[in-house]
Amino acid sequence: MQRNRLHYFSLIVLTIIIGLASRHFSNYLPEIINLGLGDALWALMMYWMIAFVFPAASIRNLTAMALTVCFLVEFSQLVQVDWLNTLRSNRFAALVLGQGFLWSDLLAYTIGVASGMAIELNLMKKKVAA
Repeated sequence: MQRNRLHYFSLIVLTIIIGLASRHFSNYLPEIINLGLGDALWALMMYWMIAFVFPAASIRNLTAMALTVCFLVEFSQLVQVDWLNTLRSNRFAALVLGQGFLWSDLLAYTIGVASGMAIELNLMKKKVAA
């Protein structure tokens, strides 16, 4: 399966917009949603980014790569060295690298990547049916 990079770029941008909106409007969302929505959307964005970079990769490989990146970023938050903490103090870097390790983030990442996988599988079924 060869992916259309323009579609995946659009999905990346849309996911970023939804993620930033979820942070901005967090007061209007239930706390249980706020707990992992941003992390799930970040992982979904990572899935789309990897699909953009590797348009011929299988869904299985995309899922593995996205989860690996997400989990490595989360586990990197256990590393507390001055230069990395200084980097994390930058707002953009904090959005990318996170700030503190949470086991619950691993679940949110799994949900986000699984959502990307499910969306792609659904789109593939629709293409085959058409």
